[in-house]
Amino acid sequence: PTVLTAAQLERLFGAVHRCFTVDAGAEITCEANPGTVDQAKFGVLRSLGVNRLSMGVQSFQPAELHFLGRIHSVEDVGQAFATARKAGFDNINLDFIFGLPGQTEASWCDTLERALALAPEHLSLYSLIVEPNTPLFHWVESGSVPEPDEDQAALHYERAMECLAAGGYIQYEVSNWARRTGACRDDETPELASRHNLIYWRNDDYLGIGPGAHSHLRTEEGSVQVERRWGNRKPVPSYGKRMRAGDSVEDFAEEITPPVGMGETMMLGLRLVREGVPLDRFTALHGRSLSDAFGTEVDRLCGDGLLTVDARRVRLTPRGLMVGNRVFAQFLPDN
Repeated sequence: PTVLTAAQLERLFGAVHRCFTVDAGAEITCEANPGTVDQAKFGVLRSLGVNRLSMGVQSFQPAELHFLGRIHSVEDVGQAFATARKAGFDNINLDFIFGLPGQTEASWCDTLERALALAPEHLSLYSLIVEPNTPLFHWVESGSVPEPDEDQAALHYERAMECLAAGGYIQYEVSNWARRTGACRDDETPELASRHNLIYWRNDDYLGIGPGAHSHLRTEEGSVQVERRWGNRKPVPSYGKRMRAGDSVEDFAEEITPPVGMGETMMLGLRLVREGVPLDRFTALHGRSLSDAFGTEVDRLCGDGLLTVDARRVRLTPRGLMVGNRVFAQFLPDN
């Protein structure tokens, strides 16, 4: 969004307020590239009600930024962060990537230490994934870049958990940490957690607007609850052309079957490492108890030391956190 001009941003937010009622105190996040922001842009965002920034930093190592094709420098990050603070932003997330080819434990720890020195309210750390039909995919296929080392990535993940815990951050989701602001029980989500993303992880409803945006909605049709998801066309020119013609911009739409819906509640909810999947919430969403739907799977994973269950919720164990994808897969229907 920060590539938009001030006038474009004002037009965008004007449309939001015309079409929707925005709650007082709503979390309004804008993603920001450290290479495309300045004091004027931050000032416009603040004046429009944006109260949370998410900056795609990715690394504090010049060689790693170059590999990722980022347009910003290490110096740009510090400058952008300081400018955001000066503009009044007191809730800032920084994104980073680990498991990069050539990334060492020393370079990763240096990146983490520099991130902690800025004292952001939130940190998101993602393992590098080789997506089909991307430049990285073709580089790996051709042998010009080595495949990501899963063992090295796991080591970097463990280092991050140690480093951020020591730095006063609470891990509340597989890839997300929030700065501690006070007492927080071990099953509570911290105050500075991303409210927007909690909607996804709790498998709640959300509306996506614009090219490539996805939506998820449950509706009551008679005595039956129907769960659907849909996504919009991605290329901006195609999306705009269809909008102007009054045609549908939908790229796909599907009805989610009960087995898939229950599996997704587990797969997404277990990512919340403190909150997990509350038993009463599962029943409220799906009309079945979790033990009835997945008792066998949960018992097996508990026996393997990957899940833990109490009277209120199911959660990953520390061991389960390290092999989360293996755990999540057990709840999908094709298993």
